[in-house]
Amino acid sequence: MAEKRNIFLVGPMGAGKSTIGRQLARQLHLEFFDSDSEIERRTGADIAWVFELEGEEGFRAREEKVIEELTEATGIVLATGGGSILSKESRNRLSARGIVVYLQTPIEKQLARTQRDKRRPLIAEAEDPRAVLEDLASQRNPLYEEIADVVVRTDEQSAKFVVDKIIEQVGL
Repeated sequence: MAEKRNIFLVGPMGAGKSTIGRQLARQLHLEFFDSDSEIERRTGADIAWVFELEGEEGFRAREEKVIEELTEATGIVLATGGGSILSKESRNRLSARGIVVYLQTPIEKQLARTQRDKRRPLIAEAEDPRAVLEDLASQRNPLYEEIADVVVRTDEQSAKFVVDKIIEQVGL
């Protein structure tokens, strides 16, 4: 696995992909990218606005293009959006172009970490965020598992602990 020079973080919203990705990149002296931040940078608008204007389908098309381009780089850590794995093409690119680390976290932690975050369009206006997260988990968890080289739980761990665990499991 160590011959792959990229590390791609996948997992549900609230798993800590961006936080852990930044620290992991810093520790490994790699460049860090966040696919959602990259979409915001390119569009000049936040994710919620892109969702509102273009719908989920338009957002996913942008996300697929960003992942296609970013995964062509070498020596990066990429934090992907929670739904990025819905695209078969993105799953294939992530799998083929780097080490995929699935950051697994329970719904309780997702709720705690996302409850006041209005930047998450799939749950921001939901009447029952738990039901939405449970539905997303049933659809997406098998896809995360399908492409994961490494699975690390993030529920009760500090970001530093998770980063160290990733480095240990990846063999870097």
